[in-house]
Amino acid sequence: MLNIFVCEDNASQRQTIVQTIQNTVLIEELDMQLVLDAGDPYVLLEKVKTSQNTGIYFLDIDLNSSMNGMKLAQQIRLFDPRGFIIFITAHSELSYMTFQYRVEAMDFVLKDNPAEAKVKIRECLLNAMERYTLQTNKIHKVYTIQVGGRKISVDYSDIFFFETSGNIHKVILHAKDRQIEFTGTMKDLTSTLDGNFVRCHRSFLVNKNNIKEVDAKNRIIYFPNGETCLMSTRMMKGV
Repeated sequence: MLNIFVCEDNASQRQTIVQTIQNTVLIEELDMQLVLDAGDPYVLLEKVKTSQNTGIYFLDIDLNSSMNGMKLAQQIRLFDPRGFIIFITAHSELSYMTFQYRVEAMDFVLKDNPAEAKVKIRECLLNAMERYTLQTNKIHKVYTIQVGGRKISVDYSDIFFFETSGNIHKVILHAKDRQIEFTGTMKDLTSTLDGNFVRCHRSFLVNKNNIKEVDAKNRIIYFPNGETCLMSTRMMKGV
């Protein structure tokens, strides 16, 4: 999942940007979430420092602060080198400054034409999602699932286990930071995933790399986030 941040000191303009982002994420069913919109670059930077996901950053250049958008982008790069930075500005002539600050901006959105700005913001979100998916597939092995019209990619290393859902023909993916229910079967998963995933019960398929503890006596498997799953006597040896 991608985290979205907006830094714009004009409250009215910030609200317009946020509304455009939220509408696009909802309509296009993008695997993103708006984490913070702020007028103060220092507030945004503190949030970025604690973020665990790759970010998309919509930054105004002139923030009426001791830290302008370019300097903010420079600081963001220290904590999120793979993030997508988009400048929203009324000053197209300032684009050359991205080379001076070495922030590798993905794009510029000009405020002069609000209708065009909305189209551009949508394009930036779609482009970032596509690039992120390609980057992730190259760097990490990922499992991609279809939920409604949305494609969600989860790193293998983030998956704890899969569980048969109470809903027919559905499976629940348990990851480090979320749970996702999707259409599938344990049989299909077992044949699709690599050898790091082991069937421990008719209702559970576990990522052995993320197992914290195995209680053989009570046939329970524990994971780092406190979740557990059952282990059958027949499949205990395989685990």
